[in-house]
Amino acid sequence: MHIVDGALSNPVVIGGAVLTAGGIIRGLKDLTMEKVPTAGVLAATFFVASLVNVPIGPSSVHLIMNGLAGLVLGWVAFPALFVGLLLQAVFFGFGGLMVLGVNTLNIALPAVIVGLLFRRWALSPNPKVAMVAGAAAGAGAILLTALMVALVLLASGQEFLTAARLVVLAHIPVMIIEGLICGAAVLLIGRVKPDLFQTLVGGVPTLGKA
Repeated sequence: MHIVDGALSNPVVIGGAVLTAGGIIRGLKDLTMEKVPTAGVLAATFFVASLVNVPIGPSSVHLIMNGLAGLVLGWVAFPALFVGLLLQAVFFGFGGLMVLGVNTLNIALPAVIVGLLFRRWALSPNPKVAMVAGAAAGAGAILLTALMVALVLLASGQEFLTAARLVVLAHIPVMIIEGLICGAAVLLIGRVKPDLFQTLVGGVPTLGKA
């Protein structure tokens, strides 16, 4: 998912930077001191999970875990994932600094969307409902990210049509894997540390509670 410098047109790069800046500002408003440790852990999870990647043209295939980040962090996923991407670009050369805004938008916006769509069900006292919601969030975040990567490639030129199709197709296995991982993670969190979700959404029933 790391688009490299020079692959995108200037309007796409600028637009991605502006939208990401807005997302980071919105996320920082929600970043209370109680959420800082959780944001750090999930940023580190993304950082480690996406270190192992398989290049495919202008992008790459790797685990992202942005679905889980969206469920737990909401808008805070923007600054958390931005930090992870920045460190990867600086220390490992993954992606690039010029396209940091676009890469962050492609990963963080789907995280926010699946969080808004599936968080309530992920907090369900019914383990099966919570697990299915987690799986849907994990898979859905990857699908949205792949579609957004394809969209920004196409917005930069029709010569990226083949690459855009390849990005979406190549991430179908990643969708399945992340769906399973996220579903299991939500189930585990609900059983051993339900207050992790409560730091973001108070007063919602969690696993094991009526």
